Amino acid sequence: MTVESVRTFFAARQLAIPIIELDTSTATVALAAEAHGVEPGRIAKTLSFRLTDDRVILLVAKGDARVDNRKFKEQFGKGRMLAAEDVQAITGHPVGGVCPFGLATPLPVYVDVSLQAYDEVLPAAGGVHTAVRIAPAELVRITEAQWVDVCQADAP
Repeated sequence: MTVESVRTFFAARQLAIPIIELDTSTATVALAAEAHGVEPGRIAKTLSFRLTDDRVILLVAKGDARVDNRKFKEQFGKGRMLAAEDVQAITGHPVGGVCPFGLATPLPVYVDVSLQAYDEVLPAAGGVHTAVRIAPAELVRITEAQWVDVCQADAP
């Protein structure tokens, strides 16, 4: 049903964004990049964090980016990734299919500036075999997200 929640989210906003459904798993960045024939950075991974004040946030970042702990702490305070069982309960999406669309619980969404390196990225679409192709700015717009800079800079 989680892919259906993404379809409902798009329909409610009159967005004609096709959901790509594959026979192969796209549950990890490496699998998704291979399945879609793109570099790992174009996979927009959605990470779920619980902050020390008990808020849960979603962070969408470049697939091969790593969170910079110092930058994260400066932006949000301390936080830790959600346990797998909490991810599905809170977002409505399984680990490997988490995306900022069609969430079971309204959550603040933050998009790392690392995604600005691309004209199009591929976040999951509520399932471990699904994705959408979307411009990072459109992703921010339709999820009412905020841009943040919390990932490590690419090595030169």
